[in-house]
Amino acid sequence: MSGYLLRRLWQIIPTLGGVILLVFVLFNLFGGDPATILAGKIPSQEKILAIRQQLGLDQPWWVQLWIFVKQVVSFDFGRSWSTNELVSQVILLKAPVSLTVMGQVWLLDAVISVSLALWVAYRRGSLTDRAIMAICTAAMSISFLLYVVVGQYLFGYVLGWFPVMGWSDDFWKNISTYAPLPVVLALLVSIAPSTRLYRSFIVEETEHDYVRTARAKGADEQRVMLVHVLRNAAIPIVTNLALALPALFIGSFLIEKVFSIPGLGREVILAVDRSDFPVIKAITIYLAMLTMLVNLLVDLLYKWLDPRVQLK
Repeated sequence: MSGYLLRRLWQIIPTLGGVILLVFVLFNLFGGDPATILAGKIPSQEKILAIRQQLGLDQPWWVQLWIFVKQVVSFDFGRSWSTNELVSQVILLKAPVSLTVMGQVWLLDAVISVSLALWVAYRRGSLTDRAIMAICTAAMSISFLLYVVVGQYLFGYVLGWFPVMGWSDDFWKNISTYAPLPVVLALLVSIAPSTRLYRSFIVEETEHDYVRTARAKGADEQRVMLVHVLRNAAIPIVTNLALALPALFIGSFLIEKVFSIPGLGREVILAVDRSDFPVIKAITIYLAMLTMLVNLLVDLLYKWLDPRVQLK
């Protein structure tokens, strides 16, 4: 196990190097001249040259690349071009806000979807199974924007249960007041495809010989589904849950923008509008690191879920 872990950690280094190189090339070739952007609407040549010298943009490309590598290694991307705040401080302040909403979405989606998939898989072919699958198909066909419009109107304006937008500095108030509406609307979108996918994993497992053997030995259906079937179907389910983590960040763009939640997703949109490259590059690199670490964690989790898995 330790040897495998060291090899995987070593493999992360060239992968991260490729991400750093790609981000550097994309921003340097297609991002425009940062000095011109920072100089304002009526820039002077002297001002542009001074900004380029201050940012190190007058250096050769390999020097600029080395500066970027040092920023990644030291986790210091300097200051935001638009607010002059430390980029690390911006991320530390905004990340908990995004986790407050998107963490709930990820956890509740996993619990509800797996439970619902087990229930309909056990009743495969019944009217309940067909009805829930039809509802899931219909739910997948509806745009999230429609959920937002109807949800804000119904729960915000008509019933008055939740505010349609906003955030506060009180964690419990955010959990109880501001987060429920975006979380519920996001779940309406995510549960349907997850349930259909997990149902297919579970149904496939129920057709194997070990399930028939367990039933022949007198095991009750609850034990068969929870102990035997679910554990063997857990590997593809865990894989899908891991892949959903980076996608949650992408989903936070729309949620945080619509509901005025000051999280990382909204910060990225503001950074793009302001051409705030340090913030965009930092969040891109951190998201790549998170994805690689989550993939490593999932690979290690496979061994715990199924001892037959060999880590090589």
